Amino acid sequence: MAGLDTAHAASTPEDEPAPAASGGIGDPVVEEVRLPNLPESARIARELARTALSTRWGLPTALVEDTVLLVSELVGNAVRHTGAQTLGLRMNRRRGRIRVEVRDPSRGLPCLLPVHELDVSGRGLFLVDHLSDRWGVDLLPRGKTTWFEMRAEDR
Repeated sequence: MAGLDTAHAASTPEDEPAPAASGGIGDPVVEEVRLPNLPESARIARELARTALSTRWGLPTALVEDTVLLVSELVGNAVRHTGAQTLGLRMNRRRGRIRVEVRDPSRGLPCLLPVHELDVSGRGLFLVDHLSDRWGVDLLPRGKTTWFEMRAEDR
């Protein structure tokens, strides 16, 4: 389900340089992790998400793979389209759901475009729309949070 959800206002990460990708980058389950606006941030976000989903929460492989893919797509879109110096990644699990949030200082809304068989780009939000249970954008005073949720059965 696609949509625009402005009910969850939160502060945006300050647009400062992020810590180095090596040690000490943080845990998106504990607090928002700031990532630099660099292509390798999608890889770092995938690694952080995979660790949270597999190691911390012990979720099924198929759910982990789909969620990691969508994390990569949102971070990649933010890197390519927002011009931000840093991005924020946050993950939480509540009542049978995983929620992933990517925060950036741009108020430009992502656009879900039709995807055609021969398209070589522009599939990110299409994948988010089709693989997640719901997604949306929360506009903030200084930026936005693009998020998605996946069902994750509680044990």
